[in-house]
This record gives sequence, C-alpha cells and structure tokens, in this order.
Amino acid sequence: MSKKKREEAKLKKRQEREKKAQERKESQGKGLSKYALKRKKVKSRVRRISHGKVFVKASYNNTVVTITDLAGNPLAWSAAGIVGFKGAKKATPYAAQTVVENVLQKLEKTGLKEVDVFVKGIGSGREAAIRAFYAKGIDVLSIKDTTPIPHDGCRPKKVRRV
Repeated sequence: MSKKKREEAKLKKRQEREKKAQERKESQGKGLSKYALKRKKVKSRVRRISHGKVFVKASYNNTVVTITDLAGNPLAWSAAGIVGFKGAKKATPYAAQTVVENVLQKLEKTGLKEVDVFVKGIGSGREAAIRAFYAKGIDVLSIKDTTPIPHDGCRPKKVRRV
C-alpha cells in the first residue's frame, strides 16, 4: 500500500469518527442514545380496555408491575429501576407507588377502570402498590396472593444476624 493510499484511508476514518461524534452530540440534546436513533418507531393503535389484570412482583430488591388484558397479553409494565430508583431505594414502598403511577400513565388512553390484582413476593412494596391503584381511582375487584410457598422444598437462606 502506498503512502498516499494510507493517508486517504486515515482521512476517511477520521471523517467517519467525526460524523459519528456529531450525531452523538445531536442526539444527547434529544435525550436519545445512538441505538435509539437507529430504531424505527412502530406506531401501535390504542386498544380500548376497561378491565385488566395487574401482576405485582415485590421482591426484597425491586418491585415490578405488569398490566395485562384478560387474556394475559401484556399492555404495559414498569419497575422501580426504570422509574429512576437505584440500589436499596428500589425496594421501598414509595418506589412501588411511583411504579404504579408510571404504568397507569402509559395506559391513560386505554380507559382502564377495573383490575384484578395478583401479588407475588414478600417485599415492602406489596401494599403500597395496591394502595396506589385505589388512590388513582381504579377499582380493585380482587386481590390474590400468588407467592410461591414451598412444601418442604429447598433449604432456606441462613437467618441474618444484624
């Protein structure tokens, strides 16, 4: 390879890097990552639904809320980490309340009025999530605890001595 060709190749690579850097700078102002810019936005039509199922998974470390239609097809979901909580704050009751508000904000246009709540786990966000549905004016028709209970299964964790 001649010296001239190497110089041209270097120049071309430099121009590509500068172009990508410029795209990154432009996207930072919009709050988008470089991957989000490449993805095409698929426009989905809003499904009207008045009754749905809510699945609350409250673990020691996080709270995840999923809303589905009666057939079990997910409509929206959110978790404490997505809302902006990090570390131990994800497991707090306030984080669970914020997660429910975030999910309901995603489903504003669907017209959801009544829900059946299925709670799994023993985290501190259980009751807070259910109260948040009441506070937002959504009728909770039933609450069912689906926490898996072992019938003498695996050996439990050692008891913490703090």
